[in-house]
Amino acid sequence: MMRRFVCLVPMLPLVFAFGSATAQLTPVASANGKTAGFAPPNVLSPELIETAVAQGSTELENPASLTSFYGYDNDGPMLPALGSNAEATKTEPDKNTYLVLRGLHGVDPNYDYGSRFLFQGHESGVPDPVTLAEQGYITRINLDADGPHRVTLLATHDTNGKALPDFDGSTWYPWSARLLFSAELASAGGIWQATPDFPSVVEDLSGIFGRGGYEGMQADSRGNLLIIEDVGGPRGTVNDKARQPNSFLYRFIPADRSDLRAGGRLQALQVQSHAHPGPIVFNHTPDVDILSQDVKDLHTYGLVFDATWVTIHDTAVDGVAPFDANAAAKAHAATAFKRPENGQFRPGSHFTEFFFDETGDTDAGTQAGSDFGGFGAIQNLRLSPTSDHATLNLFYRGDVEHTGLDNVAFYDRSHIIFVEDAGDMLHTQRNALDSAFLFDVRADFGDPSTPPPIRILAQGRDPSATIDSGLAGSSGFQNDGDNEITGLHISDGDASVFGILGAKMPEPFVDGWRVFYTQQHGDNVTWEILPAHRDLRDGEGDDQGD
Repeated sequence: MMRRFVCLVPMLPLVFAFGSATAQLTPVASANGKTAGFAPPNVLSPELIETAVAQGSTELENPASLTSFYGYDNDGPMLPALGSNAEATKTEPDKNTYLVLRGLHGVDPNYDYGSRFLFQGHESGVPDPVTLAEQGYITRINLDADGPHRVTLLATHDTNGKALPDFDGSTWYPWSARLLFSAELASAGGIWQATPDFPSVVEDLSGIFGRGGYEGMQADSRGNLLIIEDVGGPRGTVNDKARQPNSFLYRFIPADRSDLRAGGRLQALQVQSHAHPGPIVFNHTPDVDILSQDVKDLHTYGLVFDATWVTIHDTAVDGVAPFDANAAAKAHAATAFKRPENGQFRPGSHFTEFFFDETGDTDAGTQAGSDFGGFGAIQNLRLSPTSDHATLNLFYRGDVEHTGLDNVAFYDRSHIIFVEDAGDMLHTQRNALDSAFLFDVRADFGDPSTPPPIRILAQGRDPSATIDSGLAGSSGFQNDGDNEITGLHISDGDASVFGILGAKMPEPFVDGWRVFYTQQHGDNVTWEILPAHRDLRDGEGDDQGD
């Protein structure tokens, strides 16, 4: 059985207090390099260790025709034979959602599955023979269970018998007691809801939320849902290594929090320009928009933008037929960003501060550079659950060493962790695999004297991912190469409305707070991070307040 007291401690040259104990955690000096045939291990602060809670080869307690293992479909061997590139499709277990729930069931009616569970949607899969779309599924890691009952396959199809899509984001929506899963599939994407018990009842809510390249999702205290879209825009002709902003930040206001099927209003964020009267919209040629003054201003320290949530679809007026959310946002003059992926409310802010990232172009040669968001950014949105008005300002502007920012988790009130998803090409270009960084949200990164963010994890590359990287680009090979950090999640598992992310102050190593992440691709290992030394989990925790 896994230990119950875990949470991530940042590796930084700062002193964090935990009751009577203090701990100074050592930063990781550099990222792991990328060398053909070399499989470097993950590097964490020496004060931290990690343990696998499941990996791709973990056998499901209920194998199905699609998949028999946690992270592999049934279309080939786990490792290619010598001289072959035939390999099972890696399913890429993505976002993790940790919940403490009692009375859940599995396949075995006589087994006690415990009360601590970690849920995942899977982001890649073999094509459906009818639609040719990749098939995803939902798994539940039973953290209190033994090996044979460790992972349960919850669902492969929705209530209409349709194969589930590849899932990316997930979150718990306590008002309806449903898990929400997002599919980052542009006009084929959307949001699905699922019950946490076995077998899971999964429903497609595309008539409510629309179709979009949805990824990150977070609820506020009123049950409104912020949804982040990741849809890459077209490349320029001259600026051929950069992309036009093409993704939106949405807010959904439900008509009935207890049943999202009742509909509601979908809004998109509209940001007012500093360069000209009116909102920032990108409707010129990609080359013009990529290097526009508006894009530069959005990635300039010190500028504060007025913003408004504009309603782009209301089920009470527009009905519940599926619709293209991205197109609706553009039609209502909402503001697109450079591939935002995930965000989180700041704990203690009463859901008035929301930090979200932009991934950027994931190309070291981007003509946009740092000034025009080519290496991504972190934006700070100040908002209210009861108002359509907001303000936006740049918190951090990425560079080639800190780019492709994706998953996020708050460590405490004032420290937030973002991890990279830079991709195989950029790994090669900069000779550096992905890292996880800790940022102090009180810092002014526009001040040149401010220290850079602290690296808390240098992702390695497991042998399977190293083999896959060598096979990438070969005829018929379908899997990604280098490992990716995903599913970073810090939670105490509270499934009540008072336990949504941002409602409580994270308390490292005490009161049941735990941290997980998935080393996606390769062996598809989902890790739990633990303190290496017992004194780090003594005491009552410390609220790193302002």
